[in-house]
Amino acid sequence: MSKKIAIPILSLMFAMLMPNVVAAETVMQKVARTGVLTAGTSRDALPFAYVDSQEKLNGYSVDMLILIKEQLEKNLRKKIKLQLVGLSPSERIPKIVNQQVDIVCDASSFTWERDKKVDFSVSYGATGTQLLVNKGSNLGSAESLIDKRIGVLSGTTNEQAIARVQPKAKLVYFKTRAEGYTALQKGTIDGFSSDSIILEGWLQQQKNPDAFAIVPDRPYSQEGIACMVPENNSQFLDTVNYSLVKFMQGFVNGNERYVAIFDRWFGSQGTVVLNRDLRDLVVETMKLVIEFREEIPKSEL
Repeated sequence: MSKKIAIPILSLMFAMLMPNVVAAETVMQKVARTGVLTAGTSRDALPFAYVDSQEKLNGYSVDMLILIKEQLEKNLRKKIKLQLVGLSPSERIPKIVNQQVDIVCDASSFTWERDKKVDFSVSYGATGTQLLVNKGSNLGSAESLIDKRIGVLSGTTNEQAIARVQPKAKLVYFKTRAEGYTALQKGTIDGFSSDSIILEGWLQQQKNPDAFAIVPDRPYSQEGIACMVPENNSQFLDTVNYSLVKFMQGFVNGNERYVAIFDRWFGSQGTVVLNRDLRDLVVETMKLVIEFREEIPKSEL
């Protein structure tokens, strides 16, 4: 074979092999190589993840990502940059599967269907599915949702919860929560479904909160909030879980830094003041996760 023929053939072979090399790279290897952790999060899921007044992605789940980044720096013994990417609910899993983000932490909940495509961390919070309605609405019970126009975001567990509770509800799809809130205010839908804590967050930001209500008193579902990572990345998932359990254990044990993080979002002066039932649910979720794990040494907290 002449050199003129051999070189193009070798070039073609390398071009064909290189995508497989990149695809086989784990998240830990990628972060170690690039020094960057690319994380997806929400733009409108206050207080978990949202765009703040300074046009920056912020929130409780973003703080979890910062803790995960710090643990990666410790494990890899190098500085890591946290690169945040705002995603819609429908973008989350495709972006993970296509390796465009290394992790998603926002207000995601576990489902078996999602688990076929990604892996989930331990739960670091809890919420449920409820409805935001106009004051005086009689919505709440499953029967009351029959033939009612209920706003949902496509690809969310809220959509699934409403469809399960009342298959005869008329689901109206929105791309963002802001669109759903506006539709409710204009009267084009009868209720908007989202996570309990996110609805509380929106309501507490309004000038006229008494014009709305969150129903029913008992959520249609109770769900743990967790991060999502690519499948077959056990070392990275171990680091994520260790970071989250370390935070929760520190919070429950009164560690000053971790208590401050939680209270920043959910305390009496926090971004969203949780009612006692919601706060107890979040703390109980943390305690259950901690109980099934070996205690992290105080020197690590």
